[in-house]
Amino acid sequence: MQKRDREATRTRLLEAARLRFAREGYDATSVRDIARDSGVDATLIFRYFGSKKQLFDQATATAHSPDLLEGPQEELVARMVATIVDHDWTEYGGEHPLVAMLRSSAHEDARQRIRQEVCDTYVIALRDLAKGQDAELRAELLSAWMVGIGILRSVVATPALAEARAADLAPHIASVATDLLGRPMSGTVDQSRSEGESDQT
Repeated sequence: MQKRDREATRTRLLEAARLRFAREGYDATSVRDIARDSGVDATLIFRYFGSKKQLFDQATATAHSPDLLEGPQEELVARMVATIVDHDWTEYGGEHPLVAMLRSSAHEDARQRIRQEVCDTYVIALRDLAKGQDAELRAELLSAWMVGIGILRSVVATPALAEARAADLAPHIASVATDLLGRPMSGTVDQSRSEGESDQT
């Protein structure tokens, strides 16, 4: 029973931390804020996580995001955009965790996490797909475009992009991705194949 209670408390703390860090950033969020939101004593944060930094690292980890590398290569960019536009990120205040982390970019640890997230999740996978010279530069340009989509949607809330779904962006995704990667890329994800694979498991 005590173990379940500890796990439940730890889960509540992570949920509260995700929302606080996403909305206010690292420096503006205090351990007491998170503890108060969770209805527990602040000392439990240090008992379960060791420090505010370790809590931030775990709270902003994207372990629950879809596996972007699974599926056809030509749909990779479409899958990436779908995680920004259509995926349910309610636990991160409705924003992709990367966009949420940008609010903490004044903090050195957060900057390192953002760099790692962008490079490991986006740039390397796109660079490996790119054909021709300047593959890394073109991969970074495409990554910047996708991060910009997330920022304009949730931080700036530009009207057209904030209302758009992945299907609305599909032709533009295909055009930009094809041009930058130098190979034919799809703007959509084949949902029928994904559903068929799920039925077989």
